Amino acid sequence: MSLTKQIAKQFRAVQTGGNWTASNLQDALAGLDWQQANKKLDSFNTIVALVYHINYYVSAVCKVLEGEALNAKDKYSFDHPPVQSAEDWNKLLDQTRADAERFARLVEQLPDNKLTETFVDEKYGTYYRNLTGVIEHTHYHLGQIVILKKLLQAGH
Repeated sequence: MSLTKQIAKQFRAVQTGGNWTASNLQDALAGLDWQQANKKLDSFNTIVALVYHINYYVSAVCKVLEGEALNAKDKYSFDHPPVQSAEDWNKLLDQTRADAERFARLVEQLPDNKLTETFVDEKYGTYYRNLTGVIEHTHYHLGQIVILKKLLQAGH
């Protein structure tokens, strides 16, 4: 199996399961309604904000893989549209799932030699660094979502 196919498989696993950590975004978000996902606990980000934030970077990298310019800014990565209904929440989840599969398909189509090339600009490093960075970023925020969900379920 090519390295790009392995990276795509690893990304799918953090999204839907089958990874080494036995934790994935789909399971973590299962059973959460839009009010829970919006609930602010202390100074932590809401689950809505974290889901949007994760997908902000997935979507940005997808656009680069599709030949567009990198058009993402950290300062906007939590600026999600309001989630004020189950419909809004489901729309965010559907978009997140669709972008995740789009990302995985685009990655697995890349030739392995692309991984050592510069991603957009030298300051961002290689394609490999950015593609695996998206996986690391998702795992990082997945952990936060899991903890927030536990706190919500405990009545906090």
